[in-house]
Amino acid sequence: MGNGLNISVVKLHSFTAVAPLDTGFRGAKLSAESHSSTGLHARASGARLNKISTFLWLILCISIVLGCQKQKPSEDMVIVPEGEFIIGSNIGAEDERPEKKIFLKAFHIDKFEVSNDAYRQFIQETKHREPKNWMAYGYKEEEKDYPVIFVDYNDALEYCKWRGKRLPTEEEWEKAARGIDGRIYPWGNEFKDSKANTSLSGIVGAIKTGMYEDGKSPYGLYDTAGNVWEWTASNYSENRKVVKGGSWGLSHRFARTFSRVGYKPDTRINNLGFRCAKDA
Repeated sequence: MGNGLNISVVKLHSFTAVAPLDTGFRGAKLSAESHSSTGLHARASGARLNKISTFLWLILCISIVLGCQKQKPSEDMVIVPEGEFIIGSNIGAEDERPEKKIFLKAFHIDKFEVSNDAYRQFIQETKHREPKNWMAYGYKEEEKDYPVIFVDYNDALEYCKWRGKRLPTEEEWEKAARGIDGRIYPWGNEFKDSKANTSLSGIVGAIKTGMYEDGKSPYGLYDTAGNVWEWTASNYSENRKVVKGGSWGLSHRFARTFSRVGYKPDTRINNLGFRCAKDA
């Protein structure tokens, strides 16, 4: 649009320069040209302002949409709101004490443990290594919705990055599993073997994620008690990472929300998986 306006002005000037005009007519023509040029520039300035306003409005709209998308979790995630919650316990092991309140910012976390099928997609797209002994023990076609196992800390970390997420911290994991009231298990303070896959359930091995509807956490997470241990991003010690949740091969003691164990980052076993989180 700017180039077209400039060409029009140039044509007016060219016409004035070559036309055989007398003094009076020439003065009138120059005056008309001046007004015409001023009007053209005014319209051009207005057009530019309109373009700038439209551009800024589009930026604002895009920012709002992206902001809303950032706040809205995907279908397989839930949001845990910011606020205080009780972490730890005064009845637990020494490394689980004391019970205290801490504040966390809001975050999103997966409702389910990462499945074999989801992890297979990751491997196919990234050519990441397969889990140790995966095809032999950890993944049969009928077990595509079972939690992926035989994955070490870095495997879990890379998968979460691929999904645009990260591993939850120990604190985030515990809040997502127990809520804010300090409950011992995701569903309350009394253990029931019908609500979690532990050694007391009579099932030898991990099962499909999301099977224990009555065992959900206050925020709607499945299998935060039993099934498989889950990696977190937190350090247990200098060379170990915190894992949470217990597993199918252990008693309900390890399925308590505040229970914590430290595994070396290269640990790959048949009762250890993970889920992902991301900032809200």
